[in-house]
Amino acid sequence: MLLDTSGLLCLHHRAEPFHRQARDYYRSASRRLTHNYILAEFVALSNARRLPRPAALAFLTDLLRNPDIETVWVDQNLHNEAMELLAARPDKTYSLCDAVSFVLMRRRNMVEALTTDHHFDQEGFQRLLV
Repeated sequence: MLLDTSGLLCLHHRAEPFHRQARDYYRSASRRLTHNYILAEFVALSNARRLPRPAALAFLTDLLRNPDIETVWVDQNLHNEAMELLAARPDKTYSLCDAVSFVLMRRRNMVEALTTDHHFDQEGFQRLLV
């Protein structure tokens, strides 16, 4: 499954409404994938939620060191493909981070995302946290 920004927040912050669900899905996943744009977005979201910065950064450090999680580093080709997807969907409010996730999930034949973001539904993926 793809670990999206909101899913990571739910894993990290026990007060999130979907914390238990996120933890259960995470533990049962056979495949875990994320990318560096999600990590950047997680830092911004944690700041916006006024979560303790040291704990959020430690969470990301642990995630990057976890051999059970593949972190993809967005290169120019992936970035450009995501930009093309955004241009092809002028009626949607997808972020660039979302578009990278969608492209990556299609490349990897993945359908499930640990996320609360309805954009994944709109693009035909399964949002696990509903």
